[in-house]
Amino acid sequence: MTAYASIAFPLLLITAIVAQALWPAYRLMIVLAGAALSCAGASWAGLTTTAALFAGVPWNVLLILVALGLFAERLAASRLFGLASVQITRLARARPVAVMVLFALGTYLVSGVVNNLTALLVVLPVLLTVFTLVGVTQRYAVWTLGLMLVMCNLGGAATPIGDFPAVLLLGRGAMDFGDYLMGAAPPTLVAVGLLLAIVLLVVRPARDVPFSSQGQRLTLVLLAQLYRGVQVDQRLLWPCLGALLLMLLGWLVAPASWGLSPELVAWFGAGLALMARWREGEAALRRSVDVEAVLFLLALFLMVGVVRETGLFDRAAHLLTATTLSPTAQVVLFLVAAAVLTGLFSAGPSMAALLDVADVLARQQSPEAIYIGLALAVCAGSSLFLTAATSGPLTQALVERARLRDAHGAPIVFGFREFMPVGLLGFVVILGVAIARTLWVLG
Repeated sequence: MTAYASIAFPLLLITAIVAQALWPAYRLMIVLAGAALSCAGASWAGLTTTAALFAGVPWNVLLILVALGLFAERLAASRLFGLASVQITRLARARPVAVMVLFALGTYLVSGVVNNLTALLVVLPVLLTVFTLVGVTQRYAVWTLGLMLVMCNLGGAATPIGDFPAVLLLGRGAMDFGDYLMGAAPPTLVAVGLLLAIVLLVVRPARDVPFSSQGQRLTLVLLAQLYRGVQVDQRLLWPCLGALLLMLLGWLVAPASWGLSPELVAWFGAGLALMARWREGEAALRRSVDVEAVLFLLALFLMVGVVRETGLFDRAAHLLTATTLSPTAQVVLFLVAAAVLTGLFSAGPSMAALLDVADVLARQQSPEAIYIGLALAVCAGSSLFLTAATSGPLTQALVERARLRDAHGAPIVFGFREFMPVGLLGFVVILGVAIARTLWVLG
């Protein structure tokens, strides 16, 4: 029975992950069906019980994700990010190179505070409007949009609240807020600098974009007209910023004796943001909780929990550590495998599964090096393909809806194939930084 379980349940997990990627319209039904079959099969095989599997779900991680999602919704509702995007365009004077750089850096910063989907929803509409007014080329549009997606992933990996892998490390207690921030933010900034340097100096996608001072002035005037009546909601913004400050203080400096766990801090912070406008907060609770994401992750945790019970992850870690490779080479192999698997299966499944292997490696090597290296490797894999992160299909859909055209009237296309050069560059740079940083820490 054990041999059967060691094959059947991992195969069921892989099948569910592949199937939901192939048929995204039915992704929730697919993973929930996979979780139900896994739980039933584990009970029948005598591996564990459904109650034990549910008890092993990291509910605190799900609570953090829900709380941060609600906080991000309230902060975005203040219109801060949308108007900041307009100011970025004005600062760039609508010049193609400046627009690319400033929007990339802005996306990186925003993604460190809110999730990637929210970051793109508040920043991308302004950029697409600029593209429509300026008349960009296919090449420039692809590289600018692709660079924004990669920056989204880097910004999410830079802080413990930016993306799921970091939240999972925080919620499981593998790392605390300050250690993760100090360990992950510097290498992501290095990756940002390298990517911008390569794109601007080697790829140079802006060189063929038509630009004139008259068109520049017209773009700025039309953009000002479009956003003339839009203002920041000060009554919502300041309570949200205050809640963010209190959350950061709670995560960074609150003594452990106070019992303020990461999920409790996120809960209170989101509550303060919601109560700033209590009627709108109640409406946000009813409409803005991402039930799909919660159910997806719940199903994923259940399937991974069943596979864990088969001992597969322990055997994988044993095989890795038992190789003739040096300990540092084992870690490098692990990071490369994590990045490739993330590119194929996306960040959620890869991080949830590989964290068990990382726990074994962390008992033999520096835990900080292993966990930060894993988070950066997952970030690299999320940047490889357009489908590797949830922000990719969203960007593709928004671009298609905008019906962009270049200066000659030809439609601008942004899809899986067009993103590949950008994704490959992002993958190589981020994974290279992850490996270099890990080797440096391990000495």
